[in-house]
Amino acid sequence: MPNSSKPLPSSHHGPKGFVALVGAGPGHPELLTLRGQSWLSRCDVVLYDGLSNAEMLAHAPQAKHICVGKHGQSRIWTQPEIIQETLRHAQMGCCVVRLKGGDPAVFARTSEEVDALVAADINFEIVPGITAALAAGSYAGIPITHRGIASAVALVTGHEQPGKTKSDLDWPALAAFPGTLVIYMGVTTVETWTHALLEAGKAPDTPCAILRRCSLPDQQQILCRLDEIVGHLTPASRFRPPVITIVGEVTKLAETMDWFTKRPLHGQHVLVTRPSQQAGELARPLTELGACSTVQSVIEIQPPDDWAPIDLFIDELNKTDILAFASVNAIQYFMQRLFERGFDTRKLGSTKLAVVGDATARKLADYHLHADIIPPEFTAKSLLDTLQTTEELSSAPSIRIVRANRGNNDLIDGLKSSGIDVRQAAAYQNVDVDRADPKIHEQLRNGEIDWITVTSSATARNLHRLFGEDLSQCRLAAISPITAGVLEDLGYTVAAVAQTYTMQGLIDAIVAKASE
Repeated sequence: MPNSSKPLPSSHHGPKGFVALVGAGPGHPELLTLRGQSWLSRCDVVLYDGLSNAEMLAHAPQAKHICVGKHGQSRIWTQPEIIQETLRHAQMGCCVVRLKGGDPAVFARTSEEVDALVAADINFEIVPGITAALAAGSYAGIPITHRGIASAVALVTGHEQPGKTKSDLDWPALAAFPGTLVIYMGVTTVETWTHALLEAGKAPDTPCAILRRCSLPDQQQILCRLDEIVGHLTPASRFRPPVITIVGEVTKLAETMDWFTKRPLHGQHVLVTRPSQQAGELARPLTELGACSTVQSVIEIQPPDDWAPIDLFIDELNKTDILAFASVNAIQYFMQRLFERGFDTRKLGSTKLAVVGDATARKLADYHLHADIIPPEFTAKSLLDTLQTTEELSSAPSIRIVRANRGNNDLIDGLKSSGIDVRQAAAYQNVDVDRADPKIHEQLRNGEIDWITVTSSATARNLHRLFGEDLSQCRLAAISPITAGVLEDLGYTVAAVAQTYTMQGLIDAIVAKASE
């Protein structure tokens, strides 16, 4: 149930709730306005449509989320149903966000919702969003106005209100319009409006652009003539909504102004398999490079079942010469436990801190701690070699290694063989995911995934367990030769191996291979 006790902004207190009609923009989750994000962060209920990116709901973890329909996935609510649901929650005293794709003022039926709010005496606010026609200028390289080509633009609906006996659109005037036409919602009615323009005298060879899912990684674009549009929007073409069509000379500029499709991983679908709380570190830069990144965790990270070994490490820090962290997670969970027990970084005293690589060192710096020992390579063997040659080992030190519950034992075995007092403890545990998303499995079988990132030996084994031979339908990218070797032992071909054993190294390897 919505959190109806949540206070509303001071200017909107009253017995009735408040409604913010928020434009979600053309699709990319970061194109939401700051004002829209603000309302999401403090509302009780979000009613969102299929044209608004569901990733934006992350800004409203406290709210009840209600989807009012998405093409091809769920029933589309009628406008009266949406209005009734909005009113119901507002009249309960809730703050409601009505999240609408694009801009609320552009072909979004916002006036009908506002009329209902006014009639019910409910306060509201309309928050603008970026509409698809404007986004096209940036994401498709098509400026809808141009001082030398088009000094005017007309936004036209391709789907007028059902039941009209006569169109309100003046097609002869639109055919003669001295600028750019942008047709919204024109897929199912494409024969009607293209025929109307051609009959009204619009030249058949007028350059056009059909744009689908503007600003998203899988954005599609077709450049064609006006008389070719119908052939591109048939059911067989799978060029389904959301689509806008731009009609006019400005569409020719797409060839020179396009930056979106020139990114190195444009059109590549990459499956990121890291734990959900860390997947963004890999998925985000892949998306920035043009990839469509999907997350399917095969391992999840949890606190250990027993904190006693870590607690002992904390209690004996004054007797520990070197405290080594085997991963970023090891630092995060160890420090979390340190703080939970009422200590702070002073507890570390004069203990030397060792890490396995630069990324782990940066995580340590988040706690204002400096890594004393950093190996040249991001491997346990490199850390072992570094520790064995460090001056501190000359006095038979005590070394404590903080790590996961499972993993490579080369580091501790190598130190023990040197007669060093070394112990290890798990600050977190890796838990195997039981089942994969069936949609991911289907995409793999259909060859719709181009790359899978494999960031550890355990990840490799879990991928094999979850997907089996379907992994052969795509290319595998391994973070290290060790991980690549595990994949090869399981019978798979590895297409790319990182030269530096980090997330950035893995990304670089995929980019290099994709460009061949």
